[in-house]
Amino acid sequence: MFETAEIGHKISKETFRKESPELREALLEIQYELKERGDFPVVILINGIDGAGKGETVNLLNSWMDPRLIVTRAFSSPTEEEQSRPRMWRYWQALPQKGRIGILFGSWYTDPIEDYVTQGESDDRLSSHIDEIVRFEKMLAHEGTLLLKFWFHLSKDKQKKRLTELEKDPLTRWRVTDQDWENYKHYDEYRKVSERVLRQTSSGEAPWVVVEGEDEAYRSLTVGQQILYRIKEHMAKPQVLEQRIEAPPILPPIDNLHILDTLQLDQPLSKKDYQQELEKWQGRLNLLTRHPEFKKHAIAMVFEGNDAAGKGGSIRRVTAALDARQYRIIPIAAPSEDERRQPWLWRFWRQIPRHGGITIFDRSWYGRVLVERVEGFCSEADWMRAYGEINDFEQQLHHHKVILVKFWLTISKEEQLARFKARESLGYKRFKITEEDWRNREKWDVYRTAVCDMIERTSTDVAPWTLVEANNKYFARIKILKTLVQQISLALDHKHAEKQPAA
Repeated sequence: MFETAEIGHKISKETFRKESPELREALLEIQYELKERGDFPVVILINGIDGAGKGETVNLLNSWMDPRLIVTRAFSSPTEEEQSRPRMWRYWQALPQKGRIGILFGSWYTDPIEDYVTQGESDDRLSSHIDEIVRFEKMLAHEGTLLLKFWFHLSKDKQKKRLTELEKDPLTRWRVTDQDWENYKHYDEYRKVSERVLRQTSSGEAPWVVVEGEDEAYRSLTVGQQILYRIKEHMAKPQVLEQRIEAPPILPPIDNLHILDTLQLDQPLSKKDYQQELEKWQGRLNLLTRHPEFKKHAIAMVFEGNDAAGKGGSIRRVTAALDARQYRIIPIAAPSEDERRQPWLWRFWRQIPRHGGITIFDRSWYGRVLVERVEGFCSEADWMRAYGEINDFEQQLHHHKVILVKFWLTISKEEQLARFKARESLGYKRFKITEEDWRNREKWDVYRTAVCDMIERTSTDVAPWTLVEANNKYFARIKILKTLVQQISLALDHKHAEKQPAA
């Protein structure tokens, strides 16, 4: 894959002086047009061999274009903050919004390659990283992102020559480190694994461009022209594409029996018993979140359910057992303008807790397959592919020791009507009932179908749904607390984990 980047590509200085001003002007014009249109972002990845001109190219692009419209991020070893989040978290933070260009110096490719060569990571683990990257880049492409991937290459002899020349020059000596020479010792290993990674991640949506890095003029014009061509090409495409639905169709069960039909919604629990149980389970939850082992984990709680099913009251009973410095409640409503300029999962990745922290989502990423599906806020192709993207997201949380606990609170249609009327008659609860709640109620059966599809496609071994029978609020709150205690206990390998089945 690297042979054509070792044949001595170069152009004359005269050619560079002649062509570069016109290229710079064109890049500026296309950058401003991108800003005005604001319908897609551009992400430029700069990866490759040490000494092949990556840093010079990043500086060049910032000087040729308007740096105010470019987000440049250089990635090295993850910080303590980044280590306390899933591996991809820091890259999600660096994604540019629509109408902007992001240049990532080092990227989600760096760590898997480094770990394979220097840490002896297994082939299976590398394959897992590659699969994760392919899914991530496919998601970006579906969201409209133009992803440009450049790999700067030098042959082994030319890399040694380049590092030696840089080291001899007092003005560039600082750019060569002991680590660069250490990496050079492993050149053959880096080349082999890099070729494998590039081959398996070069797709139609995001192909790799391998650039021979020896001649500065050649690599500068090559990268600049590629960026200009690809942005123009992307602009010429209609941005609202009829995407092909890649998942199998969702068909109702032939006997019309859905999982929610199997629940007994009226579960008995008296107020007296509730108060005793509440104190017991809140106490256990508090102890678990103060356990020394908990600092190696985090919790993400998802509360979804029918309108008026008691999510708010349940959340309050959970937080009453927690240290206020430890948790955050994230209420999810319609996305803001800034959030609409990013891939749809971006606003949820931002809120992932670090180790030792707790995030409670009042509504969540499941809005994509519930309200957005039912109300037509996204296309069928969008919500159909969302099931896989959600499962991938939750798998990454699980791998990073985020304890993900998902609750669906369900009530009967009759109970919902009674609660709606009660809210309208009480002044201090009137704010809880809106016209939207009544409109959603008219689509009860459509939402019910969407919920059953959601449970079927996203209840996994690492992130199962817990279905909460919520006609009796007391019972619902205790079941939620018990489930939290069980899931945290299991994650901490606690000997006294309570057994509480999850649906």
